[in-house]
Order: sequence, then C-alpha cells, then structure tokens
Amino acid sequence: MRLWEALALSVGMMGPTLAMGLNGAGIAATVGKAVPLVFLLGLLGVGLIGYGFWRLTQHFNHAGSVYALAGATIGPRAGFFGGFALLGTYLMFLTCTLAATGVFAHAFLAALGVRSTGPWAAVALVSAAGVTILNNRDGRVTARTLLVIEGVGILAMLLLAAVVMGRTATGTAPRHQTFDLSVFTMGGTAIGAVMTATVFAFLSWAGFEACASLGEETTDPRRNIPRALAGSVILTGALFVVMMFAQTIGFGTDPRGVAAFGSAESALSTLSAQYIGTWFALVVAFTAVASAFASALSSSAAAARIVFALARDGFGPRALARTDARTGAPTTALRAVGAFGGAVTLMMYLVGAAAFDTYYWYATIGVLCALVAYAVAGVGVTVFTVSGRGSIPRRELVIPVAGICYLAFVFFKQSTNQTAPYSYFPWIVAAWCLLGVAIVLLAPSLAQRIGARLTGELTDTGSGADEAVKAHS
Repeated sequence: MRLWEALALSVGMMGPTLAMGLNGAGIAATVGKAVPLVFLLGLLGVGLIGYGFWRLTQHFNHAGSVYALAGATIGPRAGFFGGFALLGTYLMFLTCTLAATGVFAHAFLAALGVRSTGPWAAVALVSAAGVTILNNRDGRVTARTLLVIEGVGILAMLLLAAVVMGRTATGTAPRHQTFDLSVFTMGGTAIGAVMTATVFAFLSWAGFEACASLGEETTDPRRNIPRALAGSVILTGALFVVMMFAQTIGFGTDPRGVAAFGSAESALSTLSAQYIGTWFALVVAFTAVASAFASALSSSAAAARIVFALARDGFGPRALARTDARTGAPTTALRAVGAFGGAVTLMMYLVGAAAFDTYYWYATIGVLCALVAYAVAGVGVTVFTVSGRGSIPRRELVIPVAGICYLAFVFFKQSTNQTAPYSYFPWIVAAWCLLGVAIVLLAPSLAQRIGARLTGELTDTGSGADEAVKAHS
C-alpha cells in the first residue's frame, strides 16, 4: 500500500461523518457554545498520544501495532498485554459500527418515506458479511473503498460548512444566526467543564492509530506509516474543529441555538435541511450509513491483523495465521472477526437491545480498551527514549509523559460517576485486560515465542532497535 492508502484506514476507523453527526450534541449540552474550543483542546490531547505512535513506527513496523511496539520497547509480556487490549478495542468498534449501520440505514429509509419494519440486526449481519468479503480482497481495494466513502462524506460536510459560514457571515441564516468567533473562548464556561468535555471530544479520534497495523503491507513503512499517523490526526483534527464551529454557529450561539444543538439527534442532517434543503439532508443521511459501514470495514481489517499477528506468534489456532496467496490478506482471521461481530450484534438484538444502545455501549467499552493500549504505547516510547537505543532526543520525554497523564484523566472521567450500564463497562474492560495479564503469566512459553518472533520480524536501520528487541526477548 501507499501512503494515502494507509491513511485511509485510520480515517475510515474514525468515521468522521459519523462522529460529526453524533458527537457534538452532548458536548453542547455541557459547555454551551464553547464546543469548537473543546475540540481544539481535544486535538492537542490526541496529539500528545499520537506522538508515541509516530515516534515508534519510525523504528518498528508490524501487523500487530501496539503488540509489537510495546513488545520491542518494554518486553514481550507488555507487548501481548497492549496488543490484547487493542484487539478488544477493534472488536468492540466492529460491533458498534455494525449496529450504527443498521441505525442509519433505517433512518435513511425513513427520510425517503419508506416504512421499514425489518430488524436492525439484519442490516448489521449483511454489513458484517460485506466488510469480510471486501477485506478478503487486496488491501488496496479496502483502502480505496474507504477513501471513496469517507471522501464523499467529507466533501458533503465541507459544503455544508461553507454554506453555513457564508449565510451567517452575510446575515441570511434562517434565524439570523451570526458568524461568532467567541466560540473559541471560555465564554463564561468553567475551565473544569471544558476540560471534562474534551474527554467526549477525544472519542472522535479513537482509532487514529489503525494504520499502524499495516506496517507489513505498506511501502517504505518507516516513512509512510508515521506520515499516515500524523496525517490522520492533523487532517481529521482540522476537519473536526471546522465542522464543530460550523455546527455551533449554524444552530446559533444564543440560548435557543445552544439548546437546539444539544438536543439534535443528527446535527448534520438538521442543519442540511435548514440551510440547503431536504434533498441535501438525504445526501448527508446516506453518507452517515456509508461512514458507519466504512468504520466497520476499518475495524474488521485492523482487528484481523492483530489476530493474525498473535496466532502467528503462537497464541490461538495456527489457522488464524493463514493468508491469501494472491492478496496477502489474513483471510481466516478476517472471517473469524466478521463472525464475531455478526454474532454479537445478533445476540444484542435477540436480548432486546436497541441499535443505538448497542452502538454507544460497545463504543464506550472499545474506547476504554483503547485508553489502556495507548497508555502502553506511551510507556513504550518513554522507555525507548530513556534507554537511548533509538534516535529520540530525551528532551521530548515530556510529550509522552503528558500524553499518559491525559489518558489517565480521560479514563478516570469515563469510569466515575456513571449510571448503569455505563458504570459496568470499566469492570468489563478490567476483566478483559486481566485476562491478557493472566495469559502471559500462566503461559511463559508464549512470551518466549513472542520475543523470538519479534526479534526476527522487526528490523531497524541502524538505530539499535534490533538490540532493543533482543534485550527484552
């Protein structure tokens, strides 16, 4: 794959059209018109975390992502633990985005005037089959599909933003809303509320590191994977800030507008109908369906590559390490991951869970797993920098340390003062992570195999990375 194809996997995982349609309303209800400021601060926090991946992928590239990055810097046990946590993230993201596809498909049909009484799980199951079939083809097909789907959604969002900003600037907005730059200030909102709200903004970037799992399938990975990581954060960050600015001024910065934004079920569709017309709201509704499918496609691809890497190193059936002779895709792992996503969504439907609940529940669990995996990567880059085995200046240590502190803050806010069932999710994540710890402690031979495999699989161009792997294996 080339740079832009690796970038497409991370962008697809984040699902910007999906994120921008759902993630602003809750923040508006908390901080009022300061939503763009919250996303700007959230971008800074994600940048601190992304630094660790950016630095480590300049030295190590592997299908296992955090599994290998932590394994090469901290040790094989830490690598397995981090990879296991990240696998939980991608499996949960696959489940929640399959449910979201069902939600938005029904919403799109309703917008067209088509009364749909079919189960949302049927759409989810068809989507699970679709992402598995597409991912079994050449990885470049997946990347190009993601690029087209999210590209259309992004163009639609930018067009809406341009219309909203143009009409607010010229005084032709529906309620005479104004082009108000004060949304980038505190505006009377307490700093504590703003910082807490950055936790929810952070959710929009979850999955930015997905391209790291393409380290064995990308040309010149030590150059292109770091660029794809940086690009995914910077490009989506700029998009998110612009779109939240457009949505905030589009609804209006007065109390009535803030209340409307905070209660909007699909902010993009609402503004599309108000500023452009019903036909454009239908376009946006369709891009939301496509974005949810694209995010499921990315989640499946990333999860399968971690399953493949773990199986190749001795954890799980060897069949999961098989690849297609023509495309190189981890076919068996992809089928297993697709079956998992389909089975869980079907189970949720059968127990009576709504599609929206399924989406939010599994998204929350996935993000909590991601926080653990990101923290392991942050510790990895810290250890690697302190050891002096790479070329990372020690003066940069403050960046990953600040990132780990931010992750701890986010995890704390996501784990405390929550109502059921959200209060259960930190315990579910803890159980999953403890299972990972138990596996490496009770199976010492697994850690030895991982260390030996990483020693042979990871190479570096004279920076001492090979010695780092050997020292910890």
